Amino acid sequence: MYTWDARVRAIYRDTDQMGVVYYGNYYAWFETGRNEFIRSLGLSYKELEEQGIMLPVIESRCTYKVPARYDDLVLVRTGISDITGARIAFAYEVIRDEDGDLLDWGGTTHAFADAET
Repeated sequence: MYTWDARVRAIYRDTDQMGVVYYGNYYAWFETGRNEFIRSLGLSYKELEEQGIMLPVIESRCTYKVPARYDDLVLVRTGISDITGARIAFAYEVIRDEDGDLLDWGGTTHAFADAET
């Protein structure tokens, strides 16, 4: 499976008072990974939308193993896990760059939708 690694640094706005990345922010990192993955294929979300192709999220999931902390540099490894009919599923792994620890993994499923409908 082709994958693409996007680098993201955990900054203050990503963390709680204890310096741990707030769980909801992993979904923002997934979005960054997905955008950069598509860009690595020579496209962009903007270009897809200009062509009338929308990719709304219809399912999302994340399993947390080890927390990311303030100032961690992480890799968001993204790949396509399934394409079926009018759906595409992306798989993500968030890996701490410094030590290679797998922090979490998850996925999103998107419907191909026509912007006109």
